[in-house]
Amino acid sequence: MVHQFPDLPYAYDALEPYIDAKTMEVHYSKHHRTYFDKFCAAIKDSELEQQSLRRIFANISSLAPAVRNNGGGYYNHVLYWNCMAPNGGGVPSGELGRAIEETFGSFAEFQQQFSDAAINTFGSGFAWLIVKDNQLVITSTSNQDNPLMDVAAIQGEPILALDVWEHAYYISYQNRRPDYIDAWWNVVNWEAVAENYHQALS
Repeated sequence: MVHQFPDLPYAYDALEPYIDAKTMEVHYSKHHRTYFDKFCAAIKDSELEQQSLRRIFANISSLAPAVRNNGGGYYNHVLYWNCMAPNGGGVPSGELGRAIEETFGSFAEFQQQFSDAAINTFGSGFAWLIVKDNQLVITSTSNQDNPLMDVAAIQGEPILALDVWEHAYYISYQNRRPDYIDAWWNVVNWEAVAENYHQALS
């Protein structure tokens, strides 16, 4: 099968106290699983079953909303999970760390700009750090769209994803999205983001 539902890379309670176990369980086993199942149903018995998500996203404007919404929800969550880790947080080093400082002036300035993009995403959506023309760019998308889609205002290779749908944080943070974002920085897996960055450049 081209499309498979991956295991969560850590236990439900691994990101506590920043992201609670109940949120992780419901988010992964209910929300993410439903996106995957509905995506598979939407492409069943079509040529899309054998196409990569990247190829599907590159032509998403010509496809049914069920493919766009659920395919995005499937992909976006995989990246979101993999960009977090129990021993995350801190400041990126190496090639990624240097690129962030060169692009944004400092890690603190990058962090502020990224947080602002996430806070100011209206309604539900994602904030992203992407590579576009070998440069780092912060952007955001609504609903389950992502920067790989041909409908995205800013297209590029996603290397860091932050889910700002309310179901990602409501149990612990209610309507306090900024508090969730502040907590999320403590679990960012910079090693994974650096690997994503390396792959995006190559």
